Amino acid sequence: MNVIDSIVTQAASIAAVRRDIHAHPELCFEEVRTADVVAQKLTEWGIPIHRGLGKTGVVGIVRGRDGGASGRAIGLRADMDALPMQEFNTFAHASQHPGKMHACGHDGHTAMLLAAAQHFAKHRNFDGTVYLIFQPAEEGGGGARVMIEDGLFEQFPMQAVFGMHNWPGMPVGTLAVSPGPVMASSNEFKITIRGKGGHAALPHTGIDPVPIACQMVQAFQTIISRNKKPVDAGVISVTMIHAGEASNVVPDSCELQGTVRTFTIEVLDLIEKRMKQVAEHTCAAHEATCEFEFVRNYPPTVNSAAEAEFARKVMAGIVGEAHVLVQEPTMGAEDFAFMLQAKPGAYCFIANGEGAHREMGHGGGPCTLHNPSYDFNDDLIPLGATYWVRLAEEWLSAPAA
Repeated sequence: MNVIDSIVTQAASIAAVRRDIHAHPELCFEEVRTADVVAQKLTEWGIPIHRGLGKTGVVGIVRGRDGGASGRAIGLRADMDALPMQEFNTFAHASQHPGKMHACGHDGHTAMLLAAAQHFAKHRNFDGTVYLIFQPAEEGGGGARVMIEDGLFEQFPMQAVFGMHNWPGMPVGTLAVSPGPVMASSNEFKITIRGKGGHAALPHTGIDPVPIACQMVQAFQTIISRNKKPVDAGVISVTMIHAGEASNVVPDSCELQGTVRTFTIEVLDLIEKRMKQVAEHTCAAHEATCEFEFVRNYPPTVNSAAEAEFARKVMAGIVGEAHVLVQEPTMGAEDFAFMLQAKPGAYCFIANGEGAHREMGHGGGPCTLHNPSYDFNDDLIPLGATYWVRLAEEWLSAPAA
């Protein structure tokens, strides 16, 4: 593995920063302390910063040996926010804030980009500019979208942008990237069925919304099996059904909620259209009505082919071809998708292992994302930072497309 020696030397100090961030998790758009830590480190290393995009976002500006005169620029993004969940770990760097936890490794993502920044500050082995994007609010807040709306790409023009996420279950020392969709769109729906309540012993005098809801849930799955092409991925999950207050009362209404995941906007359009039709016509068949709400949160994360292939070659130069895996698409969602809608780029995975790296005092659960026993693997810091450095250096030295 060809990691950069100077990054390895500084890895322990960066790991200490990571653990400090882990111990002080902050939720979306509340990352004030985390942003202060990032800004302090970048300033300490002589890297100019810009704050305030996306409320708590930080952008570091690293000019190359030409002072950025070439006009070429690349963006490297790390997310900073934590999750609203209770941590089970009791080791020394466990969360000090009840109900908040870095259970997705964003503390590690921040640390890897900081390690790369420290190297960039001393070794500007490139022409052009590297923008270090420390983004808030990935976990449901759409921080990437907000940073873009606040002028990220206008204030910091770049030709490409790249992101990285740790991936538990893959063996440490491996990386994964592929062209095309790698994470799904994330969407939510709420359907309120309006019937007519009454006595449970006299169902003929009312309009019972519960069996209507049951028919609707079953019918939604025929959209997946009979309306879309079998080769197109899509998931409809009804995750909540709320109705009634007493066992002998037919309720007036029933509420369904859930999520839809797709890899393309076309399939998403189809599913939303058909769900609305199914909901309205199922209700009409039973003389009921409904209110249909559908919210599109994050679009699919789609890697551009050229940038994904470029990233793969950089990875191969670091860990060898055998350790660069095909990136299996996942139905999880990621707001880096908004950046990839605006700019070419690629979103990759870095293996976090199975959890053996966790110290004594970790929770009894597995080391998977969004799990209360999760912890980022600090051994990844040199590899992740080396990837960022080599990616930027080689991309800025390559002929412009």
